[in-house]
Amino acid sequence: MATTKTTAKKTTAKSAAKVTESKATVQTGDKKKILFVASESTPFIATGGLAEVIGSLSKALAATGRFDVRVVIPLYSDIKKEYRDKFTYLGNLYVHLAWRNQYCGIFSYEKDGVTFYFIDNEFYFKRPGCYGYYDDGERFAFFSRSVLEIMPFLNFYPDVMHCHDWQAALAAIYLKTNYCFREEYQFIRALFTIHNIEYQGQYSLDLLSDLFDIYGSYQYLVEYNNSINLMKGAIECCERFSTVSPKYAEEIKHAYYAHGLDPIIRNNEFKLCGILNGIDDVSYNCALDSHIFANFTPDDFSNKAVCKKELQSMLGLPQKPDVPIISMVSRLVSHKGLDLVTNIIEELLQEDIQFVVLGTGESHFEGFFSDLARRYPDKLSANIVFNGDLSRKIYSGSDIFLMPSKSEPCGLSQMIACRYGTVPIVRETGGLYDSIKPLQNGYTFSNYNAHDMLYVIREAIADYKNKKEWTKLMYRAATTDFSWGNSAKQYESLYLDMLK
Repeated sequence: MATTKTTAKKTTAKSAAKVTESKATVQTGDKKKILFVASESTPFIATGGLAEVIGSLSKALAATGRFDVRVVIPLYSDIKKEYRDKFTYLGNLYVHLAWRNQYCGIFSYEKDGVTFYFIDNEFYFKRPGCYGYYDDGERFAFFSRSVLEIMPFLNFYPDVMHCHDWQAALAAIYLKTNYCFREEYQFIRALFTIHNIEYQGQYSLDLLSDLFDIYGSYQYLVEYNNSINLMKGAIECCERFSTVSPKYAEEIKHAYYAHGLDPIIRNNEFKLCGILNGIDDVSYNCALDSHIFANFTPDDFSNKAVCKKELQSMLGLPQKPDVPIISMVSRLVSHKGLDLVTNIIEELLQEDIQFVVLGTGESHFEGFFSDLARRYPDKLSANIVFNGDLSRKIYSGSDIFLMPSKSEPCGLSQMIACRYGTVPIVRETGGLYDSIKPLQNGYTFSNYNAHDMLYVIREAIADYKNKKEWTKLMYRAATTDFSWGNSAKQYESLYLDMLK
């Protein structure tokens, strides 16, 4: 079912290929070629932390000057128009997937030293949002197959193809199955990164050939528990696989965290590693952020009091400078530790504190916090919305940030809070364990227990009253290095190790 390509600057496919080939020859030189395959990326489209990783890590790797970094994502209709209007149309081809022969348009855009490619097919991607459709399996099978098919057109065969989460898992699987006998593909190494093991790409086995174009001899790679499991297939096929924090890499070897994949993880742990994500420390900078009420620095937190006062005013809370604001910016779902919070929140509200919640999620949590806000209007503000601007105002105006997750592959919110001098309280799991250390830059508790959490919150409230020591803790939090520089060095080492 061929579709109409998106309107943009036109060149012929033939001349675009020549231009691309010439540029590749001039620019790459001895640089190692890295291709990120993902379902989303900042600044174009984002639904969560995955997009932040793709946009920021690719930029950090390109900045080293040692890599030719390129990213390929679908051309969703929700991609911001300010960028779509600047995309260059390179050409098109047809992608064969089982019994289908689908149009595939190719667009490009360069930003921060990274070349981004966009796969266009209006039948699959001209829809609101990125996920949640009945045919997501087919959509991302087409996308993954397209990634392999555009390589000859672009004359770009990466040294490492870095695939992210189940939506890109088939790119690694196809590379090592349907394409493994083609000479130009034989030296491409595949790295697969798990951002959240809960979402694995599971489908009925009877879809194997018709939907995914995988046939009997390769069935064993993706078959698991009498179904198709695309994440399992990518783990089996790739040279290496990784998670977004060292702690999470250890946790997913165990059934409590692995959502059924722990035997596969343990069988392949010889090629597993964990690298902690970073954050964009230019965007999240209290000295420069235009979203917050007043800018400040770790050397002078005086304007943080302005941020706090204005936040209280905005949310209808009493303006009390000496009362600590405890905040949560989170999806309101159970694995974020919301059941712990709901268990002790009324007990906590007896303390001299204010509590601010921002986020959307499961209806019973949304209703619970909305009801609390009506009952405790001077103590609690519930903001049941997704609002990036307000989140930054909360990060900068709060004193304590609560993140008691049951599981957390990496987490970004605790790092962002630190950047604004807001001291995090986290449970010791996944990336929370790796990024927050007790009394160095925050507070932690280990047991998944509501009153263990409450004990630590009360400890932080007591410490808050000692302004001299609290300011030192704020400084250590705000100056913790969460930049992508450290992570990029570890990925660089991993890529080079894979290419030995």
